[in-house]
Amino acid sequence: MRVVMKIRGVFLLLAGGVLYPAAMVGQTPQTQTGQTAVSQAGQTAKELTPEGAVDLRFISDLQAAPDGQRVAFVVTEPPTADGRATHIWIYDKRGNTVRQFTYSKKSEKEPRWSPDGTELAFLSNRGEEQQIYLMHAGGGESSAITKGKRSINAFEWAPDGKTIGFLAPEAKSEAEEKKEKDKDDAHVADKEDKHARLWLLDVKTLEAKALTNANWELSEMAWMPDGKALMVEATDHPESDQNTNRIFHVNAGNGAMRMVAAPRGPFGSVKVSPDGAALSYVGAREDGPSPHDLMLVELRSEGVPNGAGAAKNLTALTLDRAIFDYKWNKAGGQVMIVADGFHTRFQAMDAHGALTDAGSLEETLGTNPAAFALTGEGMIFVGQTATEPQELYAWDNHGKPVQLTHLNYAWTQYALVKPEVYKYKSFDGLEIEAALLKPAGYDGKAPLPMITLIHGGPTGAWEDAIETWGQLLVARGYAVFYPNIRGSIGYGQKFVEMNRGDWGGKDFKDVMAGVDDLVAKGIADANRLGIGGWSYGGYMSEWAITQTTRFKAAVSGAGLSNLISEYGTERGPSYDEWFYGLPYEKPDGFLNSSPFLYFKNVKTPTLILQGDADPVDPLGQSQELYRGLKRYGVEVEMVVYPREPHGFHEEKHLIDRLKRILAWYDKYLGSSAKAADKK
Repeated sequence: MRVVMKIRGVFLLLAGGVLYPAAMVGQTPQTQTGQTAVSQAGQTAKELTPEGAVDLRFISDLQAAPDGQRVAFVVTEPPTADGRATHIWIYDKRGNTVRQFTYSKKSEKEPRWSPDGTELAFLSNRGEEQQIYLMHAGGGESSAITKGKRSINAFEWAPDGKTIGFLAPEAKSEAEEKKEKDKDDAHVADKEDKHARLWLLDVKTLEAKALTNANWELSEMAWMPDGKALMVEATDHPESDQNTNRIFHVNAGNGAMRMVAAPRGPFGSVKVSPDGAALSYVGAREDGPSPHDLMLVELRSEGVPNGAGAAKNLTALTLDRAIFDYKWNKAGGQVMIVADGFHTRFQAMDAHGALTDAGSLEETLGTNPAAFALTGEGMIFVGQTATEPQELYAWDNHGKPVQLTHLNYAWTQYALVKPEVYKYKSFDGLEIEAALLKPAGYDGKAPLPMITLIHGGPTGAWEDAIETWGQLLVARGYAVFYPNIRGSIGYGQKFVEMNRGDWGGKDFKDVMAGVDDLVAKGIADANRLGIGGWSYGGYMSEWAITQTTRFKAAVSGAGLSNLISEYGTERGPSYDEWFYGLPYEKPDGFLNSSPFLYFKNVKTPTLILQGDADPVDPLGQSQELYRGLKRYGVEVEMVVYPREPHGFHEEKHLIDRLKRILAWYDKYLGSSAKAADKK
């Protein structure tokens, strides 16, 4: 289980992406915060609808050009019947403009500048398989520079611009294609799986050669600055369900591999310092449960075999916050985005590993960074809050950041409620941070029906970002409670580890202590309480209704009802293993934390939502819940969405899910407060 329109000016930014001057749209739209909201046109703001709630664009993968004057980035479009398309955009500081760069009917992602900045390569699924495409940086036609019946996972330019390294499995042979066509396609698990290898592509001749063996699985790559080798994340045991990935030095000439680091537990974001003297990655503390700290390996250590020293944890003692993103700067230090409670923030570190003050940026930002790229004058970053969707901003190390895009301008028409972030004491005195949404104009004279929403993970957290379930519910008169219970990130590693082997224990008590607090304050109506969530949030909703009858309605999305069968069928079971060990050897912890053991206690009407292609929390988990609640006569409804993985993609499914959630709470909590006022 694991646990992203238009503006008036001299020109219009049309839906097709017409070029517009960024400076003319640099002012942030006014945030709506819970009083009677007014749109930019001066009209009373609209109530958010399920259809409006899915009309969101997201920005990711910011890549600065070598000249530091341009930044390519990926925009994820609102969903359609075919899912969410992604396209590449470019910000150009020289003309202070933003423009859409790719326009295909399919998707483009992972933009990467050539070392001389004249071309942009990217991945696209325009053909049958995802291939690398190349396009002049000024625009024009693009062309595929790779081919074959296989999908490319990732790629990077070599420093000299003559070669591209990429990760992809072997292409299907003619014999394999014929067997598939004839439906003679029985598959032996593990033994017949194809794994991503490292390939080198000659950009001039377009010839590609494999550099690693077919029995290895590679998941990340980074070129050394001299172009003679690459650093890769790889394993020669891809069939294993444990964390067997290590970091290797691969000779670009002959493919010789030498292990550089063997991190314990999960890790990722492997990068090489600009001078090639060090390797960095985000790794887990000890062996899990998820990557948390910035790690450094010296690659030129004297007297050390193979020239690599032991990994050093740069942030455990000085920062102790989960690292979301980081970049090496020219001075040999790092700039990071870190989780800090409900917020994210920038943190810098110098070449000696000492934290440095982020300066005026932290004081003037006013938004939560989600991704960034360093430029010659400062940075370009993605900012957001709970009432302002993602947009692109520029900061020049002085003054306030300037907003560059209005991709989500349509959201300025909606009345959104700003959350109140506060802290309360749990049953054992532990301080828990939470956020609360209260309806606009709420006078505090009467308690409200309240929905408690639990985040995914458990190593996740609620953040200061748009959360559509809550905004839709508060618009209908509900209070919405978001607790970052023990196990959440953003409060240090010790806090993350507090629910190890104890799902449904103290973390559940944290939830109920928060509910009790809001009931005691007269905000929540004790007779109209609901609970809901997705993934671990779905699990906690299931657990809650087996332990108490105080909740009158529950929604479980992609939840877990049986931790033993979950371990045996999910993708990535090593995550659960960190919490509970092996169910074959120590079943008691898995069993006692499984809701199915207590189904006979449930009285709460429950809505179950599940994608039938979910490999993270498979369909069987929701089926077990549905069967059990039916057996004991509980009011239950299960909705299965075809083709949907753990995170839904299709427009009609996303809208249908939101409508069902609203209708379920309205039905079993009597009605929303707004509906009750109209009676």
